[in-house]
Amino acid sequence: MLVSSPPWSDLSAALTGELHFDEAHRMLYATDASVYRELPLAVAFPRHEADIVTCVRFAAQHGISITPRAGGTSLAGQAVGGGLVVDVSRHLRQILEINTAEGYAVVEPGVVRDQLNAALRPLGYWFGPNTSTANRCTLGGMFGNNSCGSTSITVGSTRDHTLAARVVLSDGEVHDIGARPQVQAKDLEQGTATGALARAHRYLAQTLTNPATRRAIAEAFPNPAIQRRNTGYALDLIARQKPFDPAGPDFNLCTLLAGSEGTLAFTTRLTLRILPLPPAGTAVVALHFNSIDAALRATQAVMLHRPFSCELMDDTILRLALENPEQRKNARFVVGIPRALLLVEFRAETDAAAAALALAATSQLAGEAPYAQPVLAGSPAANQVWALRAAGLGILGNMVGDAKAVACIEDSAVALPDLADYIADVTKLMDFYGQHPVYYAHAGAGEIHLRPVLDLKTTQGRTDFYHITKDVAALVKRYRGSFSGEHGDGRVRAPFLPDLLGPEVYQLLVGLKRAFDPQNLFNPGKIVEAPPMNEGLRYAADQPTPEYRTALDFSREGGLLAAVEKCNGSGDCRKLEGGAMCPSYRALLSEQHSTRGRANTLREVLTQHQHAEPFGHPALAEALDLCLACKACTSECPSSVDMTNLRAEYLYQRGRVSLRTRLFAANEHLYALGSCLPKLANFLLRTTAPVLKRLAGIAPERSLPVFPAERLRTWWQRTPAPATGPTVYLFGDEFTDLQDPHTGRAAITLLRRLGYQVVWPAHASSGRAQLSKGLLNAARRRASRNVATFAPLVSASTPLVGLEPSALLGFRDEYPKLLRGQEAETARALARHVYTLDEFLFREFTEGRLSPASFGPHPARLVLHVHCHEKALGEAAQCAATLALPANFSVTLLDSGCCGMAGSFGYEAEHYDLSTRIAEDSLLRHLRTLPAHTKLVANGTSCRHQVKDLLGLRALSTAEALLASWDPLDSGH
Repeated sequence: MLVSSPPWSDLSAALTGELHFDEAHRMLYATDASVYRELPLAVAFPRHEADIVTCVRFAAQHGISITPRAGGTSLAGQAVGGGLVVDVSRHLRQILEINTAEGYAVVEPGVVRDQLNAALRPLGYWFGPNTSTANRCTLGGMFGNNSCGSTSITVGSTRDHTLAARVVLSDGEVHDIGARPQVQAKDLEQGTATGALARAHRYLAQTLTNPATRRAIAEAFPNPAIQRRNTGYALDLIARQKPFDPAGPDFNLCTLLAGSEGTLAFTTRLTLRILPLPPAGTAVVALHFNSIDAALRATQAVMLHRPFSCELMDDTILRLALENPEQRKNARFVVGIPRALLLVEFRAETDAAAAALALAATSQLAGEAPYAQPVLAGSPAANQVWALRAAGLGILGNMVGDAKAVACIEDSAVALPDLADYIADVTKLMDFYGQHPVYYAHAGAGEIHLRPVLDLKTTQGRTDFYHITKDVAALVKRYRGSFSGEHGDGRVRAPFLPDLLGPEVYQLLVGLKRAFDPQNLFNPGKIVEAPPMNEGLRYAADQPTPEYRTALDFSREGGLLAAVEKCNGSGDCRKLEGGAMCPSYRALLSEQHSTRGRANTLREVLTQHQHAEPFGHPALAEALDLCLACKACTSECPSSVDMTNLRAEYLYQRGRVSLRTRLFAANEHLYALGSCLPKLANFLLRTTAPVLKRLAGIAPERSLPVFPAERLRTWWQRTPAPATGPTVYLFGDEFTDLQDPHTGRAAITLLRRLGYQVVWPAHASSGRAQLSKGLLNAARRRASRNVATFAPLVSASTPLVGLEPSALLGFRDEYPKLLRGQEAETARALARHVYTLDEFLFREFTEGRLSPASFGPHPARLVLHVHCHEKALGEAAQCAATLALPANFSVTLLDSGCCGMAGSFGYEAEHYDLSTRIAEDSLLRHLRTLPAHTKLVANGTSCRHQVKDLLGLRALSTAEALLASWDPLDSGH
């Protein structure tokens, strides 16, 4: 294909959407969730079908390829290409129609699978295929890959539920594709269709009317008993349709286009079958086995009981999951460390009925019995199990070092009776290569996602990558399996299709591609005529990984780049519901502002664009500018990519410190100085605020915190308390001390009323402002002083308790990374006894030192918004449980994300609009309709400030709310 220098300005002018051909966007879209890397020439974001037509015609005119892309979670390299990448996930997100009477929904290709199901659920329906990426993968991508997921044993694949599609073909013409009853071969060969569609119809008619050809196809393709089958193009299924098989279903090109990976057509609309919701009752039995083989042989017995889903995960994934805070919570049902977990779900009208089905299915297991088989009934428990399973792909990014679990042989499927023997043979092969692979996935469907652990940065790793894949492909052929069950051929498996199908049948696939796309315009090099599978990888072979001296300690990850490379592209940060990750992506739907986008940009710049000052690359500034440092990625990203700390390190390495940054960093000193003469300070603040904001780049809409009449420490010094009761050390952070002393007074009063002696030593400020601005040397000095102050004092019986989550939790997160040697070890030991007020009170309750009787009798109705850092480094549920300790308190934990303030972020003029947008989408929408006499509780200073500025609502701290059990809240609050 001829690649010239296209006139991008012409294409940009012709689109209603956006077109980018700058280096930053090209780097962003050079990778997906696979091991491949290919820089595109440009990236388009179409708003309408007409934009896609324009892109296709432009690409054809200028001889460049076009790669359809949506969620970018492809594991076989389908979503990377060297020409024009067209991303439908930003704008083409409309659900166009839902018709429950006829059982279908019409969607644009960028609609996320869970987005559709959220719209269907109130109507009593759902779209059945359910991938582990369902909260960010799009239906266009699911169609392109013929996705299956954990429900395939019940509802089948995406192909089975695609009724019709609207597509743009390589000639730029738009066609509606669907079932064609009574169509004859002569109609296909001589029909009214013209251009690319006519060529495709003629090719199919001429090819498939030949009985010998149909027999050859049937013999070459996988065993028809295998449900999960994405081997090449689905000629075997089309050959079993009318008119080629008079007893087959109606001819429908959607059968062929499903799983074609965007190589034959560009989908602009889908009509999907929707189903009544499955029974609400659910139970998962978690079968714990000491061997993979025992789990697989048990699968056959379990499947006789027709479960709703049947999934397997191994101990490698489980151990990695236990390193992730969020997944540790989800794994609480696990007993010990089993070699294999077989997770089997049953559905019935009630949870109890489902649990009975689960128990019945495990009563007659063949072979080795599981050593534990807890049954988890009810949606909350089942959801935790499936969240753990869904995180499997991302969790693999937690492997420390350059050797990773690589997707190459992980998608093979065989008939269920063959599964245990097939995996036993694969395991012998892995033993030959010295491999201890990772096993997980869809055991009930005859598919195990089995991954070797390889270092693709080395020639040896690449060689093993090829030979292992080649040898397993031969084994799959021997079992007459499907080398791709659901992840697609892409670039990794496509080179082996000639061997799998035989040269004659393979040439039929090549002919089909040429009939649809004679210019090789759509996604070339995927499925047919692919380059060697061990070329075009993310890293050059045997090149030393650049090393960087860092202020934060990334040694546990293997260095700065290894910390970045934990991101494997699974795209969990692109989810739009639940949790807090990633606030700026949720607001803007821009890949650049997702955690994955930032990690990819960092990796690209620091490995591919070496120069004297790599941290000065403008793409880094662009990608990291809108990171709110919310820390949600540390727990919600299965790979625990810590973009907050990576951003802090970037800012430190870049070294530019603006006047505004200095002003924010000096906040503690300015407010300490102003607290000496608060009336004068407030007068000066009022009179100079407009000028100050303009000079410092602070949003004019923002209010600035006033100087309190009395700082907290002054109040503390004049209100001594009796030295009785258990000792609690207070970390009185600079925000509480100098800006929100009323929250500190409430906390001290509460602890004293509950019988604790509160001791507040002199200490340094938290360093949170310095951390957020990359002033890491200044933050280290504060960390060192605080560790030296508290380490000799604090223990399990005399803990350190703080109030502002972002300040206090630095002890747990950043302090051990800022310090080195023995000082870091001391910081880690200290962190074990550091608690937010919520966590401390919850500990005291669970250990029997507090009870509802410890509080007053007055009622309160509260809603709770938990600070992002407390969600990421603690447990939101504990915060809610603490707030609900008084007997007459009613507490609702809001499913809210980041408030959008994020310390100084919301003050900055250029970020104000985004800050308010994030707040509206995540928090304010919950607050606009608060019932009467219901109060908001928010422990973050920034969170309280945000709702005050945007809603005029005063939020309470936990301590203020709990004190109301004795002294009812003033209705004027």
